[in-house]
Amino acid sequence: MASVDVVDETFLAVPPSVVAAAFAAPSSWGEFWPDLELDVYANRGDEGLRWTVGGALVGTMEVWLEPMLDGTLLHYFLRADPPAGSLTPRNARREVQRRQLDAKSVALGLKLTLEDGRPAGCPPHG
Repeated sequence: MASVDVVDETFLAVPPSVVAAAFAAPSSWGEFWPDLELDVYANRGDEGLRWTVGGALVGTMEVWLEPMLDGTLLHYFLRADPPAGSLTPRNARREVQRRQLDAKSVALGLKLTLEDGRPAGCPPHG
């Protein structure tokens, strides 16, 4: 089992195609995850992306975009280890917490940007 195993979900009130567009450009990956080197091994279009991960961690990462209600449920998965091997339990917990906060920061940043001030109860843009 990977020492860094992160799962996150965030609802965005925009269609999956709008969320997919936010992840489409490789330049955005460097903004979202600056210490990770990502290589796409499955581009699933409006359903998301799967990457192999290098750099600060080695493993796999996925963004799965699930249509839900009037928007998208953004699922995020990161399963990786540091390149030097396993972490101590304490350092593993710290790294998992850091990556959980990073994942939520990316998702909430996209929510703020993509929903563009959409009032609650109104249909999504896009």
